[in-house]
Amino acid sequence: AKSCVCHMCGVHLNRLHSCLYCVFFGCFTKKHIHEHAKNKRHNLAIDLLYGGIYCFICQDYIYDKDMEQIAKEEQRKAWKIQGVGEKYSTWEPTKRELELLRHNPKRRKITTNCTIGLRGLINLGNTCFMNCIVQALTHTPLLRDFFLSDRHKCKMLSNSCLVCEMSQLFQEFYSGHRSPHIPFRLLHLVWTHARHLAGYEQQDAHEFLIAALDVLHRHCKDDDNGKKANNPNHCNCIIDQIFTGGLQSDVTCQVCHGVSTTIDPFWDISLDLPGSSTPFWPLSPGSDGSAVNGESHASGTTTLTDCLRRFTRPEHLGSSAKIKCSGCHSYQESTKQLTMKKLPIVACFHLKRFEHSAKLRRKITTYVSFPLELDMTPFMASSKESRMNGQYQQPIDTLSNDNKYSLFAVVNHQGTLESGHYTSFIRQHKDQWFKCDDAIITKASIKDVLDSEG
Repeated sequence: AKSCVCHMCGVHLNRLHSCLYCVFFGCFTKKHIHEHAKNKRHNLAIDLLYGGIYCFICQDYIYDKDMEQIAKEEQRKAWKIQGVGEKYSTWEPTKRELELLRHNPKRRKITTNCTIGLRGLINLGNTCFMNCIVQALTHTPLLRDFFLSDRHKCKMLSNSCLVCEMSQLFQEFYSGHRSPHIPFRLLHLVWTHARHLAGYEQQDAHEFLIAALDVLHRHCKDDDNGKKANNPNHCNCIIDQIFTGGLQSDVTCQVCHGVSTTIDPFWDISLDLPGSSTPFWPLSPGSDGSAVNGESHASGTTTLTDCLRRFTRPEHLGSSAKIKCSGCHSYQESTKQLTMKKLPIVACFHLKRFEHSAKLRRKITTYVSFPLELDMTPFMASSKESRMNGQYQQPIDTLSNDNKYSLFAVVNHQGTLESGHYTSFIRQHKDQWFKCDDAIITKASIKDVLDSEG
């Protein structure tokens, strides 16, 4: 490719020029780009999102070491200009590591039917709430890549770093051992750093997830990755890179229609359910048995999309919650609407099944249908702005891929508020699911996963 010249302008292709003009200036559909390349006799194009080189003759992406290096250098420059520091990238072996791999031909290889990474966890006395979350975290792809490539450089002097323990846990999970692991050190560190979870009484899995992410974030924010962000209030640690999103809150004055906007970080989204004491909206038109967002469900069934639609709907705050409007300079009634300003790499949804009020303490058992693939585009702040400007159109599939999610873990609770048990489903490979019940791991079908309570 280095000696080739573009038929249209005579520029050498190793400068990544061929087809760059048409891709950058609006030929956004693959069909259009392919037709253009054929008509103009362009053989190569650059993917502006990832920097990959596509060959129209081979109809495939080209792997070239020099091109990869150029793309990475340009990406680093872009991050520097944006002031976000270098983001997390996947592990690449050094020459020394490649030598070690070549000298160890009996190393374990991950195949389609491989069970490496599947390992039970002993229940240490009502610790199923911890075990099910650990199973979900150890099967989070980017988190797994981070820990198995030994990216954590501990700065703590004591032996109390939760990130070091998680690193050891990943080594245990992916060692190939089949016997259940005993997570006593992890439990001890959780009790040390999250006192409200200490003791052998039953705990909440969602509460453990947030506490674990918080401690992991605090213990790894001093890593090189965590400190690279120029903004002192912004952390670039692996936890924030994977789990942190931005929630936009728009408060609109009912008199002058002035909008006050705030954006807050979040690690998960807590969703109300029908059957709770919180007023719930009628089921959406899509709940009549049709498929919405990939969710095929029976008539009258509540879906995850329904819950998200309710979460992002405008809410009238009422006369008892007036705000001081900066436009009117007086207290006025207002409406509030939540939308997603920035989506995290891994989206966690928490269904609020445990209801606590002055008169009531109970578990809400409403069945909620959830899909294998979830498109978050309708719940984005950008979609709301497009609708308000009358410009909103259903996006083309190829354009909304960045807002699409694939299900890889589900946590379930069986029982009542007073006594119950947590289990989880995790995805090992594409379309291969397993049920994790403390020390017992069993094969599960996709139907088992989608029919579970969630």
